[in-house]
Amino acid sequence: MDRKSKFGLGNHGIVNVRAEHWNLAAAPLYEATLSAGLGRMSAGGALVVETGKHTGRSPNDKFLVEEPSSKDNIWWGPNKGTDPATFDNLRRQILSYYQGREVYVQDLYAGADTDYRLPVRVISESPWHSLFARNMFIEPTDAELEDFVPELTILNAPYFHAVPERDGTNSECAIMMNFAEKLVLVAGSVYAGEIKKSVFSYLNYVLPERDVLPMHCSANIGTDGDVSIFFGLSGTGKTTLSADGSRALIGDDEHGWSANGIFNFEGGCYAKVINLSAEAEPEIYETTRRFGTILENVVMDPRTRLLDLDDGSLTENTRASYPIDFIPNICESGRGGQPTNVVMLTADAFGVLPPISQLTADQAMYHFLSGYTARVAGTEKGVTEPQATFSTCFGAPFMPRHPSVYAKMLGERIQQTGAKCWLVNTGWSGGAYGTGERMKIAHTRSMVRAALDGRLAEAGTATDPNFGMLVPQACPDVPADVLQPRTTWADKSAYDTTAHDLRGRFESNFKQFESYVDEGVKQAGIYAAA
Repeated sequence: MDRKSKFGLGNHGIVNVRAEHWNLAAAPLYEATLSAGLGRMSAGGALVVETGKHTGRSPNDKFLVEEPSSKDNIWWGPNKGTDPATFDNLRRQILSYYQGREVYVQDLYAGADTDYRLPVRVISESPWHSLFARNMFIEPTDAELEDFVPELTILNAPYFHAVPERDGTNSECAIMMNFAEKLVLVAGSVYAGEIKKSVFSYLNYVLPERDVLPMHCSANIGTDGDVSIFFGLSGTGKTTLSADGSRALIGDDEHGWSANGIFNFEGGCYAKVINLSAEAEPEIYETTRRFGTILENVVMDPRTRLLDLDDGSLTENTRASYPIDFIPNICESGRGGQPTNVVMLTADAFGVLPPISQLTADQAMYHFLSGYTARVAGTEKGVTEPQATFSTCFGAPFMPRHPSVYAKMLGERIQQTGAKCWLVNTGWSGGAYGTGERMKIAHTRSMVRAALDGRLAEAGTATDPNFGMLVPQACPDVPADVLQPRTTWADKSAYDTTAHDLRGRFESNFKQFESYVDEGVKQAGIYAAA
């Protein structure tokens, strides 16, 4: 039986649909997906789907509507604008497209803290996208559903293709957000991550005005109630390191930091699963074998329906969407107190950053604004050697406001709470990508555990000569030479050259932020030149 809100589809201009399905659970959404030929079931019970051309976000097709209530607050540098008339035209196209089709509605909350949660409605032509939304956000109770009124609505039409000449788009795909109307249009992309990141982008705009810092981070909590957060771009280990059996997972990707503490925006996880192994990441691996998990672009044997998680022929960005309670040790409330540790993750493909180091508050601000990681050869067309990537606040594509807004809030919270700050390199050691080796997950876990439980504070430290952070000289269960990146390189002069080059990239990138920060933060990034 559908659990339907009194606030019906007519309020969104949706009429003449063939059928409307409200807040369906996983089983009927599986049935509808399989019946429509939009997915297949794996031997373990997961729903396997392919997203076609779009196997990741489409940043060139994302637009914010330039309208009076938000225009002056937007960071227009990387954010592309569109006019209200173009937005209205695409909305009419989608509403017309819905007519005569079945639509699936999910009413959900974004935000585990009831003081700040956002009622979100996701309307889609696709049953598995409806399941994705259900996996990723927080289900209301039956009583809450009856009178549910969304504060943000997403009209999702993954199989509708926009016409650039008619619709004012760059391609057949468009993601348009209108803050005044509290409405997002997602058209022409089957990649479900656009739904998730649209909600995150909206929260990144509205929450700072309520004195809540929205963060692209994972979070977990220890047995003593100590909370740790993990900033990082895709592929740096946010999900892997926060899903630690010794600590309860609060959430794997998006959180708010308020006067109440930390709270998860989501009710599920969206993990990269390429090369996932039962040995290195057992908790996440088990989710790929469960009913209710959606696997995007994971290759499967057509006869046995067994998964091949090592096959990246469709994309390196294979994904699993699953409810957070599929992870065995979770914080059921999705909330924690004020953080005691702030961890920033980077996958340094140049192999020169220490595997773990302690940051001052000013250094933490510097690295937060920098948001460094590195792409490696083979992951993108044309990438033949490591490429430095700076995505400010570890999430620039989702930040409507200027980065200084978020950085200022982070700095204030670090000062207020006295949280310890760490930089963790989950990338390469002993040389750059192609020469060195990827950091062992077991070593990184040991270093992070020692940092969070205080054991690392007992070790002596040395100042990194290139970047100025404090590097521990010893860590339980980690060979001492692993902690010093230069000692792992056979060619020490090559290390020095590479480190000097990367430091220069940091300095060049940070010039755009110098007028927004005080002298202490500026000096935090130029240690070696001082």
